[in-house]
Amino acid sequence: MEWSEKYEIVIGLEVHAQLLTESKLFCGDSIAFGAAPNTHVSPITLAHPGSLPKMNRKAIEYAVKLGLACQCEIEQKNYFARKNYFYPDLPKGYQISQHTTPICKNGHVTIKTTSGTRDIRLNRIHMEEDAGKSIHDVDPYNTAVDYNRAGTPLVEIVTEPDLRSSEEAFAYVTELRKLVRYLEVCDGNMEEGSMRCDANISVRLKGTEKLGTKVEVKNLNSIRNVKRAIDFEAERLMGLLEAGEPIRQQTRSFDAGNGTTFAIRDKEDAEDYRYFADPDLPPFDLEDAFIEDIRRMIPALPAERIQQYMTEYQLPEYDAHVITEERGTADYFETILQHTKNYKAASNWMQGPVKTWLNENSQPIEAFPLTPAQVAALIQCVDSGKVSFSIASAKLFQLLLQHPEEQPLALAEKNNLIQQSDAADLEPVIDAVLEKLAAKVAEYKKGKKGLLALFVGEVMKQTKGKADPKKTNEILLKKLQ
Repeated sequence: MEWSEKYEIVIGLEVHAQLLTESKLFCGDSIAFGAAPNTHVSPITLAHPGSLPKMNRKAIEYAVKLGLACQCEIEQKNYFARKNYFYPDLPKGYQISQHTTPICKNGHVTIKTTSGTRDIRLNRIHMEEDAGKSIHDVDPYNTAVDYNRAGTPLVEIVTEPDLRSSEEAFAYVTELRKLVRYLEVCDGNMEEGSMRCDANISVRLKGTEKLGTKVEVKNLNSIRNVKRAIDFEAERLMGLLEAGEPIRQQTRSFDAGNGTTFAIRDKEDAEDYRYFADPDLPPFDLEDAFIEDIRRMIPALPAERIQQYMTEYQLPEYDAHVITEERGTADYFETILQHTKNYKAASNWMQGPVKTWLNENSQPIEAFPLTPAQVAALIQCVDSGKVSFSIASAKLFQLLLQHPEEQPLALAEKNNLIQQSDAADLEPVIDAVLEKLAAKVAEYKKGKKGLLALFVGEVMKQTKGKADPKKTNEILLKKLQ
């Protein structure tokens, strides 16, 4: 019997997301990525005696914004606690975190997999500061420490043990990253460490209620690695159970090079951290008006937009999902629709020429040189029959990128790209094509009607793509009777 048929995998995820504030959680030091080591530090970051923390209001706003988007209950009476644990890269020797009063409780994130759509329940979202970074490869004898990241504001998003496969975990982290980017509370760049995932994994016999002994795989730095680590660890745990060996509650790390996990230490329990309220930070209360102001700042989120695109704009579900992948792309698309009602054409341009340019230039939509109004004008050129779609997408689009100050129609006229739809212009070309392909014309008249496409193609070739295909078809059919 396959192990996967005998056992059930139970997964809970803890995702740390770095908030997009300009400064640290308890002082004014910059959190900009990529600075020289130990340049974004101050007496507070370095925990000098007598230095006192001061709360970052923007971090609170971002945490509440994320909680509201996840349908969480917002805790109005909050305080911070000290989490005592040896951090070689956190100068205080403890971390300031929330313990008994997470700022957001419950809530959910909706995921969609091959098994369908369902809600993954959240246990909590709480705020805490990040540690610095230990670097082991710059000195053969010593560990170097960079404190730039120490004190950076984080939210930790903790699920209930609701996930049952690596596919669901992959979908959850993907959806969460999309959400924090939409809300502009975190950039979601896992490769820069601004979003990291810890996976709590256990296995149990199918049909049993009691959870198995869990292991935690720390600091997974890509969505793909979240899936790989869960697959490996679940297989390892099932193997131990099959062999009758005990499972130890451990903290483990993932080796992305060979796809395996290895033990770091036996897992601590909450009491090992000796939490107590931080005496240097006063409790803070959130007023109803403060929470409601933040609620009004939440943009239309992907699920809402997908529904709107499918119902109001009659777009296929695939189109709606692709366009809403990034908030900037969806915003750009919706601005195009302020200038045209051809929703499907706008979708095709976003998924075709526009996306191709973004991919080839490795740029976000914000760097795209054409305005939404210009893309709408390109669509109008095609809809009005002035320019064929093939000419518009292959030639006019490229010209417009080179001259973004121009308008599409004027540029088409200037470069002789206007579609030929006048019968007087087309008939001589069509006559010449039919004469050249006289043998094929005979075959067509004997019943080989599929040859019509050959004639149309030849006319397009002769006119360098400028012939109106509809008018060309119409004239050809008359002449071939």
